[in-house]
This record gives sequence, structure tokens and C-alpha cells, in this order.
Amino acid sequence: MHSRSRPWARRSTTSSPIAEAPGSRSRLRELIDGLPAEVREAVFTHSSWLPERVRSYERLEFLGDGVLGLAIAHHLYRRLPDGAEGELARARAHVVSGESCAAVADALGLVTDLAARAEALGAGDAAAVVESAAVRGAVVEAAIGACFLEFGFEPVADAVVEAFAGRVEYALVEYVDYKTVLQEELARLDRSVTYVVAETSGPPHQRSYTSAAMVGGRELGRGSGSSKKTSEQRAARQALDALRES
Repeated sequence: MHSRSRPWARRSTTSSPIAEAPGSRSRLRELIDGLPAEVREAVFTHSSWLPERVRSYERLEFLGDGVLGLAIAHHLYRRLPDGAEGELARARAHVVSGESCAAVADALGLVTDLAARAEALGAGDAAAVVESAAVRGAVVEAAIGACFLEFGFEPVADAVVEAFAGRVEYALVEYVDYKTVLQEELARLDRSVTYVVAETSGPPHQRSYTSAAMVGGRELGRGSGSSKKTSEQRAARQALDALRES
């Protein structure tokens, strides 16, 4: 079967913030390629392709989910020494989500392996399965579980952190709700925050807002953006940094 009859073989990862740089070689991909043949087959076998479900990737997926969660949790714990539990939990939840796992699977080129396994088994529903984001996410977790069994936690954890680095950066820079994190930290100090628009500029169709995060009548952070929401998030992030440094 030629690649032109398999649309999934041409999957683009440009929408993902974790696509590998040209010429790079992911350590996680190298570990996956180093798995014994029979283990690799299990990693890329969907339960609907075999009469015995236990021979599919599902058990490895279960294990890999735990390994992935621990690797990312450990990384975030070290990366954010002053991070509150809620902030760490929200970041981890995004990084290990099905969407993130599917994006990493695409960046690692696991779609090609999944499609090849379907072809080898003569699976009739291959296209529908391979195109499923849930399946691709499950496959990367299964691969992580298999690598853990074969190589141990430390090398796999390092490879996982590298492979998910873009998702971590997105979670910490764009995804975290800094207003909520700031509010939670201030609540522990029996304090609160209010936001005021300090400045508005630009024409009506291209407004720019600058908001200030006020704590106890004092400006603790300031941020600008094309919407009040964005400016408040950036002000909250600056205020959070100031609060942790005080």
C-alpha cells in the first residue's frame, strides 16, 4: 500500500508547539526504536485489531500514564520551587492531557508506526483508528510505559521531559490562569486583589489595555494586552512574581 492511500501518513504537526526541529532526534523516539520487536508490536496494536484485548497497548497505556504523570510532576516541582500546589496541578493536567499526548505522538512520528502495524494486521478500520486523537494519545502513553519497563525510570523521565518540553512551556506561559493562582496565594495571607484599567490606547478597532493588579491599595503588578482579560492576566503574573519575592 502506497503512502498516498494513507492520509494519516502525511499528518502535519505545525499546529503543535512541540514539533521537533529539523534534523533533531528525540531521545524518546530513540528509546521507542530500541524496544524489542514484540514489545513494539504491542505498543502499536489497537484492541480492535486482535481477538485478545490483553495483547493490545491498553495495559502499557495504563502504566505509561503513571510514568508520564510522575515525570512531569517531578519536573514541575523542580522547575517551580515556589509554585503553589494548584498551579503545579493545573500545569501538569494540561501537559499530560490527551490533546498534549496526541500532539507529541504526531511530533515523534508514531502515526506512521501505528499505520504500519494496522497494515501488517490487515485491520479494516485503520484510517478511523489512526485519525483518532484519543488513540494517538494512548499510543504515546503505551510507548512510555514500554520504555519504562525496558530501560527504567530515569532515562525515560528525561526523555519524556524533553519530548513534552513545548507543552510544558505552553502550560507555564500561556495556559496557567495567573489570576486564579494569585487569588489563591493571597487568600492564604488573608488578602485580596482588584484590577483597574490604568491606560487605554489605540483606535477603537485596535485597542490596547494596561491593567494594574492592586493589593492592599498598592500596585503589585502591571500588564498590557489587546484585551482587558489579557492585560489582567499579565498583571497578575507580575504581581505573583512580586509577591513571591517579598
